[in-house]
Amino acid sequence: MAWNPSPEVAVARDAANRLGAKQVVVIYLTDDKIGMASYGATKELCREAGKLGDLLYEAAMEELRCR
Repeated sequence: MAWNPSPEVAVARDAANRLGAKQVVVIYLTDDKIGMASYGATKELCREAGKLGDLLYEAAMEELRCR
């Protein structure tokens, strides 16, 4: 798969390596934003993780809006 040098994807990739996972989705919060990063070991797994990440991101946004 193509290399993505973004720090967010690096975190997801490192987590996958440390956990022995083929896919990882990370939802994170800072003081002023919410973010999502995903990783998949293959192009197909990456695409699937990205779709799941998008759904989880939207769910997290909805939860935060309701607070």
